[in-house]
Amino acid sequence: MKTKRLEILQNSLLKKEAVLNQKFDNHFADVKRGNGQPMNDKRNGQATLNRWESQNDSIRNQQKEIEKTKAAIEFEQGKILDCQSVLKDLPKPFLDALETGEITQWRKFPNRFFVKDGGRGRIIWEKNKLLCSYVPDAGTPERVAFAACFNKLKTQIN
Repeated sequence: MKTKRLEILQNSLLKKEAVLNQKFDNHFADVKRGNGQPMNDKRNGQATLNRWESQNDSIRNQQKEIEKTKAAIEFEQGKILDCQSVLKDLPKPFLDALETGEITQWRKFPNRFFVKDGGRGRIIWEKNKLLCSYVPDAGTPERVAFAACFNKLKTQIN
């Protein structure tokens, strides 16, 4: 399973690695151009060394950014695995409702689901029981949508 967030992170990683390679190429070309002479030049030697140090700092910062992105990708893959592990234990009506888009899974708590147009209301699947929380106020359109979905799932499961 591949999420939009994971795709964005992977594309970001590719771009950052390309930038890092470009920075390495520029730095090596600059050092090669110096040909050892700036070290002996009393007027411009320190400026060249400062420029090289600045390039090294830039390369180190880019490497840190790449490590952050790799960690974010690992975290995202862990979240996907958490969501998939909960999906294995769900009854068929839940899977059908997820497939049609009637409900969506909450990534933060994978055993909780939001109803489309159901406001903040949550359907919870816990220990083979169907529960709900944050039910919308009575008489609102959100309540009607939430109740219809919840009752439909309840009758299909029982």
